[in-house]
Amino acid sequence: MAACDECGQWAQPSLAVDAVVVRGEEVLLIRRGKQPWEGMLAFPGGFVDKGEDPEVAVVRELKEECGLDGEVVRLLCVKGDPKRDPRGHVISIAYVVSADGEPTAGDDAACAEWYDISQVKQMAGDHLSILEEFKNL
Repeated sequence: MAACDECGQWAQPSLAVDAVVVRGEEVLLIRRGKQPWEGMLAFPGGFVDKGEDPEVAVVRELKEECGLDGEVVRLLCVKGDPKRDPRGHVISIAYVVSADGEPTAGDDAACAEWYDISQVKQMAGDHLSILEEFKNL
């Protein structure tokens, strides 16, 4: 890995967060409104802003994409395969987040709904593996 010619700092991967919100046997998912994976189911989430704590970012993203207030319960997993996202090396921190209510799609989510966990068979990127990690808690 080479340092940036302009700033002399080492290149860094991007950091994202995903909110795993479960209500009984249902999981809160969005249908992506943009590429990559447009139209596919995914956890609410997105990129961490510069200077932002990831736990603050996951609650912010949940509010922006689903209109729900949430609270971090625990860290679920970290996904960091450099090839997991076609936009480049994106590391994602998945958190279990508590939230309730009826979601309203916003930001880059085409829709946001509660889905029966047992019926979810396909998701964007590696999100199905995140759901499997939750099921194995």
